[in-house]
Amino acid sequence: MSTLTVPPLLSSPRDDAMHLHRAFKGFGSDKSAVINILAHRDAAQRALIQHEYRALYAEDLPRRLSSELSGNLETALLLWMHDPPGRDAMIVRQALRKDLLNLETATEVICSRTSSQIQVFKQHYYAKYGVHLEHDIELRASGDHKKLLLAYVSTPRYEGREVDRAMAEKDARALYKAGEKRWGTDEKTFIRVFCERSAAHLTAVDSAYHGMYGKCLKKVNFLNVLLPLFDLWLFCEANSSGTISGYKERNFRTI
Repeated sequence: MSTLTVPPLLSSPRDDAMHLHRAFKGFGSDKSAVINILAHRDAAQRALIQHEYRALYAEDLPRRLSSELSGNLETALLLWMHDPPGRDAMIVRQALRKDLLNLETATEVICSRTSSQIQVFKQHYYAKYGVHLEHDIELRASGDHKKLLLAYVSTPRYEGREVDRAMAEKDARALYKAGEKRWGTDEKTFIRVFCERSAAHLTAVDSAYHGMYGKCLKKVNFLNVLLPLFDLWLFCEANSSGTISGYKERNFRTI
């Protein structure tokens, strides 16, 4: 198994750009050199390297990487070159392409971001592709899945850990009335609660629901389209991270 070694002293972004350019020369690129440079730089440092590379060689570094690499390595490094909002925008845009439609991936990325993260990533999306994220969701998704995604990208949510227990119990009763207590499902209520409430609040709702009705929300036969969002929330709570950056994102396979 190959391993990455951390260099004792990082070179300057300009030197990194020159080393990368040297690694691209000749027949085939020196992939190990490329990895050893980019794998040991954070997002800010990689941005500086891109700036220096463009200044030195009048060429876009991601474009050069794309021409020199292939397969999973190309995918990983190209995504690596973006900051998190730019990476989210790229992944979701690809997932919403008509010929590569992958709503599961789009849902995982969108529903694993906080409200503030979504607002930033929406700005990157529009700046890069010239269309609003909502427009592409309208175009590619349908039915309750579309309603869920549109609600999630447009609804502000509290991001703290404080919870109103009375409100959690009220939401638990509303979900029971919208699901198990009636014939069919009141999708609007489920989408409203899951898209407007924080992860901490949903934990309290789940606890209240179990206390009142003897089962957790995971066991309730509710709207199937909410299952990805519910699983993301469960992962968030299990890892106490507040975001889902470590969730089983299958994003690399969609690009």
